[in-house]
Amino acid sequence: MELFGVSVALLALFAGFGVLIGLLFGFFGMGGSFLVTPALMVMGYKTDVAVASGLAFVFATSVIATLKHRDLGQVDYKLGVLMIAGTTVGIEVGKMGLHYLQDIGLADTVVSVIYVLLLGGIGVFITYTAVKGDDGGGLSPDHDEVDGEIDADEIPDIAKKIQSYRVPPMMKLRGGIRVSLWMILLVAFATGLLSGFLGVGGGFIRMPALFYLIGVPVPVAVGTDLFEIVFSGGIGSFLYAMDGAVNLSIVVPLLAGSAGGARIGAAATSLVDEDEIKVYFGVMLLLGAIAVALRKIGTFMEIPVLQTVSLVVILGAATLVAGAVVVSSVRALQAESDSTTSVTN
Repeated sequence: MELFGVSVALLALFAGFGVLIGLLFGFFGMGGSFLVTPALMVMGYKTDVAVASGLAFVFATSVIATLKHRDLGQVDYKLGVLMIAGTTVGIEVGKMGLHYLQDIGLADTVVSVIYVLLLGGIGVFITYTAVKGDDGGGLSPDHDEVDGEIDADEIPDIAKKIQSYRVPPMMKLRGGIRVSLWMILLVAFATGLLSGFLGVGGGFIRMPALFYLIGVPVPVAVGTDLFEIVFSGGIGSFLYAMDGAVNLSIVVPLLAGSAGGARIGAAATSLVDEDEIKVYFGVMLLLGAIAVALRKIGTFMEIPVLQTVSLVVILGAATLVAGAVVVSSVRALQAESDSTTSVTN
């Protein structure tokens, strides 16, 4: 049975995947196209269609999640606007690079290799530092002084070093953080380049960059990252739509499923312990890297079963981490309820 030229089973799959991705997107400020794009490539869609549809999905989902983070006071608009400036240039450069690689037949290979290296490298780093617990913690979920001065012990050592370089003009961000405008623009350009080239919102590198390099607290890094993705995803998807690469039969069911998931995920950031957020984030990236690597190996060595295994790993990664987020949130609510009951009694 088909609906709008697409099988109902495939539409249901996209909608279910959208719920998981929406929850992860709202929770991490990423997780949308970084999973959607490789999944579509595994399913046989052309690289530019997978990239463009991933960006279109990211744009709409980020709007939903950003509104929830705004309600929680976790968006630094000044930082977001500065990021947009650098990202816009990066997106156009990345888009041109992808089209060039497609023309010479190397797009799929290059995109896959970069995905594996970036996801794996960042995933290992974040998981290691979160488990080791010596990188500074940002703000914990019950920290309500986001607009006040942040304790120096809560800022990662790398960020402290970067903040010590006073290259004018210096910008004051939420929490009393001062950092050079040039560092912000550099991070923005790099993530914009990834957004246009890989079809990602850039959150899987921008969110940790905001925390580890600039020193922004994790909840604010997530909210600000989503605010920026509203624009980077919108610009990127518009540019690709002009080329006719956006497939609405993919994007619409994904969005239908992600609408509720994004708000749930955003709300969970105020409940779950921050170290848990970072561990989940790192695991998500590692599983994504494994999935893309399996897909490429399967293609190169002509082993079709690895294509299926890759898709299972992607779906499994989303399900596993989304489930962990929900469980952690429920436990936090139960602990809060028990605490309130104890005080009342």
